[in-house]
Amino acid sequence: MSSRRSRQSGSSRISDDQISDLVTKLQHLIPELRRRRSAKVSASTVLQETCNYIRNLHREVDDLSDRLSELLASTDDNCNAPTAHS
Repeated sequence: MSSRRSRQSGSSRISDDQISDLVTKLQHLIPELRRRRSAKVSASTVLQETCNYIRNLHREVDDLSDRLSELLASTDDNCNAPTAHS
């Protein structure tokens, strides 16, 4: 890993301390990791949980989008239905 980073230009190079800091920040953002009592979680675990969290968010957005579409369609149906007063 360090050999790959050493080939990068100086301005785009990221230090191990910066990576560690970013992993720690991710750990605090992910609910599953915040619930864990142990302060030490591997970077690999943080990245895996982050990926899982993002996948779950995508699913949730898709589900909510589907529900909204259904609600809007049923609202349109109700608005377009003939009434007894017409």
